[in-house]
Amino acid sequence: MIRVRKRFGQHFLHDQGVLRRIVDAVSPLAGQRLVEIGPGAGALTAHLLDRVDALDAIEVDRDLAAALHARWPALRLHVADALEFDLTALSRQLGAPLRLVGNLPYNISTPLLFHFLEHRHHITDMHVMLQKEVVDRMSAAPGSRDYGRLTVMLAPWLQVEKLFDVGPGAFTPAPRVWSAVARLTVLPQPRFAIGEHYAAVVGQAFSQRRKTLRNSLRGRIPDDGWETAGVDPGARPETLSPQQFAALAKLAAIVQL
Repeated sequence: MIRVRKRFGQHFLHDQGVLRRIVDAVSPLAGQRLVEIGPGAGALTAHLLDRVDALDAIEVDRDLAAALHARWPALRLHVADALEFDLTALSRQLGAPLRLVGNLPYNISTPLLFHFLEHRHHITDMHVMLQKEVVDRMSAAPGSRDYGRLTVMLAPWLQVEKLFDVGPGAFTPAPRVWSAVARLTVLPQPRFAIGEHYAAVVGQAFSQRRKTLRNSLRGRIPDDGWETAGVDPGARPETLSPQQFAALAKLAAIVQL
């Protein structure tokens, strides 16, 4: 009997069809370094180990980690919080970039994505299960209801592809929301130049998304800078492309000088 710990946001995937679809989407090749995030009871782990010779896994629940180790002694298990785990160090230790796979805890999915992004130079791609709403936000277009801070922050470095939806019945216990699997491919170069103020400008704009950009970014953008950036100061943040946010961030750097 698996003990579910709510503080870890645990929902264990058991649908064999979904598990096979995830592994088929990953399509691992010999020599690649796969890292499973939050293997839990090992349902996805079993399918991955059928396809690869070696697998690293990061699990914060010590009881689950002990059961995984007992079942697969050769599994390279890291008993740690994925939010704090040094993926760069692991990549260097293994001598290759990493491919991340996992059913991410929904209560910390956005912080996890940002943490993975910090280690993007050592990651090839990520195949992750997330709340459907989060995947929709990640892949949203400017002007749409789902477009927001997460979309803009991921856009420079990741190619986001929604693969398929997964219903609540595929999990134990069943979550109250639908889920989705996404493929996030790390781009070799960012789509556009990113200044040091990019995150701050994006965060400030979307923290007050009902306000116009002129009001939400007051004091950050010089009065004569809006035309230079090609941005209407009367617009709302959800209408701007990531490239336009990058242009505003460049102007914000001038104000800080």
